[in-house]
Amino acid sequence: MTATLGTTSTTKTPDLGPAVELVSKEEGHRQPLAPEFVSAEDFSPLEVAYDFGRVRREDIEAGPKNIWRYKKLLPVPSNVEEIPNTEPGATRLIQADRLAKALGVKKVWVKDDTGNPTHSFKDRVVAVALAAAREFGFDVLACPSTGNLANAVAAAAARAGWRSVVLIPKTLERAKILTTAVYDGDLIAVDGNYDDVNRLATQLAAEQESWAFVNVNVRPYYSEGSKTLAFEVAEQLGWRLPSQIVVPIASGSQLTKVDKGFREFGQLGLVDETPYKVFGAQATGCSPVSAAFRAGHDVVQPVKPDTIARSLAIGNPADGPYVLDVVNRTGGAIEDVSDEEVVEGIRLLARTEGIFTETAGGVTVATAKKLIKTGKLDPDEEIVLLITGDGLKTLDAVEDKIGPKATVSASADAVREALGI
Repeated sequence: MTATLGTTSTTKTPDLGPAVELVSKEEGHRQPLAPEFVSAEDFSPLEVAYDFGRVRREDIEAGPKNIWRYKKLLPVPSNVEEIPNTEPGATRLIQADRLAKALGVKKVWVKDDTGNPTHSFKDRVVAVALAAAREFGFDVLACPSTGNLANAVAAAAARAGWRSVVLIPKTLERAKILTTAVYDGDLIAVDGNYDDVNRLATQLAAEQESWAFVNVNVRPYYSEGSKTLAFEVAEQLGWRLPSQIVVPIASGSQLTKVDKGFREFGQLGLVDETPYKVFGAQATGCSPVSAAFRAGHDVVQPVKPDTIARSLAIGNPADGPYVLDVVNRTGGAIEDVSDEEVVEGIRLLARTEGIFTETAGGVTVATAKKLIKTGKLDPDEEIVLLITGDGLKTLDAVEDKIGPKATVSASADAVREALGI
């Protein structure tokens, strides 16, 4: 199935910078740039192909302090930074020495994407999707979402002056519902899980000609935004690639695009093409890609999600097979962790590095810990952990596990007694 734009399409050639065409992932069939996400030739996902020309480090370093410093590597207009947008990116890469000590490894870096405008990495992908959607003549920004994407779409649309339509499972965390509704777009709760919501969005994308569903009909452009995580990590490391990186898996797109970003930097001579290993992290209650990896399969069997890590709760991940390809090619691994381990991962990162992550970050930290114990992550090589969302969005995951150490009267003696001093 392909989703195409109807009467709202523009006759002008879209300005998508270095992007030249779409290519099918399976057989490499090529077709013109368009709001389509599946190849009519081999029914595999489409991705963007480029003619980058010459890209230099100094050009990037002279750019804005957001993802548009990499615009020559993205499917966006040449003047993208001049159009009102949320300006995501340029988030911290922290040398996490206390976490490294707790994990028993030499060096850990934390890529802290909680500093984005709506406090998750989704601001990156949505900004790219919106820029492309504008070129194709859409005027409504839409998505199915497990939460973070809902926030990002509603905020980006508000900033751009567009209407937003956001579909979510009705069981979504209350914080993520509120932090989407505050932008006053059209927020629709659906009686079903994310996979049900995603099917509904695919149907609507084919019917509503002016709606750009960021992760459906403009998905090839949207997904390219995740490359900016890889670009920033490499630049912040001093223009080099990390030896090991752990990435949470929902649809799987982020992991595959981080790999693509590293490869593009290497092919362009922006970094040395040194080896790196990509590791995937899932919650046990929704771990179809981990299960496939463990069994040595190249296909992913859908599951029904049952985990507190709702932002990763995609039972039928679209990019699951491609995640397996990346992990196997780079010599990495995929592991999953229980909900209890997720909560401990959240608390471990908070108490060692002062970063409060949502459940997806807890999955990443806990999975890294498990991979270290099993010898799959090399403790003598540096490890980068992608922390993709803020813990204030998933307070329900920890609210029954943490609180005051004591409740005392308003006296110094009572405080000393409570502290045992």
